[in-house]
Amino acid sequence: MQDHIAELLRTALTQVAAGPFPSLEQPDRIGIERTRDASHGDFASNVAMASAKSARANPRQIAEAIVAALPNSPQVEKVEIAGPGFINFFLTSDAATAVVGQVLDAGEAYGRAAAPSGRKVMVEYVSANPNGPLHVGHGRGAALGDCVANLLEAAGHSVGREYYVNDAGRQMDILAASIWVRYLELHQVTVAFPTGGYQGEYVREIARNLEQSHGDRFVHSGAAIVNGIGHDAPAGDKDAFVDALIAKMKTLLGEGFAIVHAAGLDSQLADIRDDLEGFGIVYDRWFSEASLVQDGAVEHALDRLKASGHTAERDGALWLKSSEMGDEKDRVLVRANGAYTYFATDIAYHLNKLERGFDTLVNVWGADHHGYIARMRAAIEALTGSDEALVVRLSQFVSLFRAGEKVGMSTRAGEFVTLRELRGEVGVDAARFFYVMRSSDQPLDFDLALATSQSNDNPVYYIQYAHARICSVLQQATDAGIHFDAMTGRGALARLTEPHETAVMGLLATFPERVEQAAAQYSPNIVANALRDVAEQFHSYYNAHRFLLPDDPELTQARLTLVVAVRQVLANGLGLLGVSAPESM
Repeated sequence: MQDHIAELLRTALTQVAAGPFPSLEQPDRIGIERTRDASHGDFASNVAMASAKSARANPRQIAEAIVAALPNSPQVEKVEIAGPGFINFFLTSDAATAVVGQVLDAGEAYGRAAAPSGRKVMVEYVSANPNGPLHVGHGRGAALGDCVANLLEAAGHSVGREYYVNDAGRQMDILAASIWVRYLELHQVTVAFPTGGYQGEYVREIARNLEQSHGDRFVHSGAAIVNGIGHDAPAGDKDAFVDALIAKMKTLLGEGFAIVHAAGLDSQLADIRDDLEGFGIVYDRWFSEASLVQDGAVEHALDRLKASGHTAERDGALWLKSSEMGDEKDRVLVRANGAYTYFATDIAYHLNKLERGFDTLVNVWGADHHGYIARMRAAIEALTGSDEALVVRLSQFVSLFRAGEKVGMSTRAGEFVTLRELRGEVGVDAARFFYVMRSSDQPLDFDLALATSQSNDNPVYYIQYAHARICSVLQQATDAGIHFDAMTGRGALARLTEPHETAVMGLLATFPERVEQAAAQYSPNIVANALRDVAEQFHSYYNAHRFLLPDDPELTQARLTLVVAVRQVLANGLGLLGVSAPESM
């Protein structure tokens, strides 16, 4: 409908520019919005005010000329001018009810773009270090990234989904050292567990599996291990101690270090993959950080940066001159000892994605990565001349509440609620919906009691119940011997004149716009809010009116046709969020 109104306005603007306002320039985009107040019509445009400067005239005079030149439309009942020059459009009743047929014709495609955009988008999300199970904080980034990918596909884009596996960094070395110390305990070799290590039960389990597979192959005496590695906290520095322990482990085990490292990596990646698949998330690719070094991708990226003049050598290290592109300071790419920084491999990964043909790179990061955005934008600009290809959505922190008490979490201490535990307690549907029902830039208080309640206060239950309720209505019709006839119902839509009915149809009409907005803003909470609005209006409609009217079969079919359209929109929206649409509850 907005496209139709825009076409009417463009036709009128052409006549106005050829007549009373020859200097008027047509805007590239005609602003049209749904009105918030029904007394102002269904749609409003500010095109007269937007054209006032070029036309060198009063906006209201321009609006009057535009309205006079508007072609007749069977879908527009009347047009009014309001305020300084807003043009308000009032639709006919046929135009208002037409959305029901549009929903039924499109089916699962309703709300999705009619044609491919030709744009390739990569969405990288979760990408948690594989050094432990996913916790409830990771779950929010998982739900956000997956829903964003769904929305971008709905907008017609070709979407890739990737998990960037940080398998070459210090955190994985710390996990390996943690496993080794637990493994040594199984052989009665006592080495103080490092303060900076990972202490969860999963570390002990990996150690037990390692012992079963390799026996005493990695055993060394406690004296040989602690000799020369200094003191742990509080007497010493915990980071220096764990780094020294890792260095000693590499020296003593030789090639065995890679075996212990791989045991931790493989175990945790398998656990993460299984956990995410149980959460409804499947990736196109799990991309290894280590492969970037092995394949020469890091050197390739560094060569690109050097050739563009965006690097400098200082103090024996290679730096990106990121301060020249908006970062607060320059960043090290290669340390004086020749080791790549994590930033260097991350740049190589982003260049790799661009060279694979992706136009836009969407990164869903945790809130603790806020300070990383500026340097990555600088790197993209250094590589391409612009940072427009990079989009970052931050997933703010999640606080979990059980029985009104906040649940504490510490990954290193092994004290956290895993995503798997959350799924088991509240279910996948509730977890996914609760994660995305608010904007990702706001912290989330996750109330377990609310997520599991069967009440109108639980938003996912409220929406799913609307879908199930419609299925129940259709079953009641069948039980009463009433056959749903969509053709008869569509022919009788003019009978739907009750305020509840017009309100429901209005929301169905806005659904594609809200999906488009959610995709453009990378904000699935917009769809979640749209579903709550539809569910609320449907429940009000259900409570106010009977749908099965034996004495009025025509109105019965019209109302059944409307609620079937509502059911379709609810199912489509829930599908975009990765939430099921149950037929009974």
